[in-house]
Amino acid sequence: MNAPAPSPETPRPAGEFDLIRRHFQRPGQPGAPGVALGIGDDCALLAPRAGHQLAVSTDMLVEGRHFLPDADPAALGHKALAVNLSDLAAMGARPLGFTLALALPDANEAWLAAFASGLFALADAHACPLVGGDTTRGPLNLCITVFGELRPGHALRRDAAQAGDDLYLSGRTGEARLALALLRGEAWALDTLGPLALKTRPELRQRLDRPTPRLALGQALAGLAHAAIDVSDGLAGDLGHILNASHLGAEIRLDALPVAPALQPLPPAQQEDCLLHGGDDYELLFTAAPDKREAIEAAARDSATPVTRIGCLMAPPGLWLVQADGQRRPVAARGFDHFG
Repeated sequence: MNAPAPSPETPRPAGEFDLIRRHFQRPGQPGAPGVALGIGDDCALLAPRAGHQLAVSTDMLVEGRHFLPDADPAALGHKALAVNLSDLAAMGARPLGFTLALALPDANEAWLAAFASGLFALADAHACPLVGGDTTRGPLNLCITVFGELRPGHALRRDAAQAGDDLYLSGRTGEARLALALLRGEAWALDTLGPLALKTRPELRQRLDRPTPRLALGQALAGLAHAAIDVSDGLAGDLGHILNASHLGAEIRLDALPVAPALQPLPPAQQEDCLLHGGDDYELLFTAAPDKREAIEAAARDSATPVTRIGCLMAPPGLWLVQADGQRRPVAARGFDHFG
């Protein structure tokens, strides 16, 4: 039996600055080229390269809303940063650094060490150093602000899609939604896959707990694709943001959507719901002109990221699903809503 994940509620006396020094300051680390001043002063100083813009994004993970109370702290460290790096990827930006605001019920050394290990493993993999932040006592809450850079005119904005664009998806969707359903004991998932599915299909839990930010692909698409968004709240819902911002409609070909092996046994309705409306995938959904297809394929190869053309954009508003027999039916552009 696996040992239970260390709880952040186990008390250990520790001052705020001592906690930061032990777990989050890394004096032996070489300085990052985009950071003029990191942890230790009232502000960090970032230095984007000449002629570049600063890209900034903030995401918050709240216990009970975004993750379960017994979540693995190393996975939490990874995911807290991954969801922010995914936003940079969706803009085509290169990471410069990030800040961390951390509320803890109490300071637990084992929990903090595991959290920091997951956080810094991903940060180091993408040369994105921690440059500052804050800690306080309170309900467990992880808030990261990430900073990146990109050339002017190369941002993959949601309002830049064009009628006639191809619609592309990196990777595949639905596995994180299925993993969450199994964790919650939802009957439709358990009846199809069985109670041991998370053990026999560990990739499901991996997709939920440790998403892969598509930074290399995003940077390869900057200046090539028209618009992009990361799929955090469901493919259809996030596509709706592009369509609303660009005042367009879209068609998705159902038989073009990549289906993970774990989703294939699901009844069609549940499979479709996972593919279109499941969250926590952190894949890139993007649009590009049809004459860029060879360049998109090259960007996918160069970034070692699978990419699938799943549909197209059109001038009339609305979102439509095209079935294998050619029949079209409307699809709700709905996704996860924190206040829904």
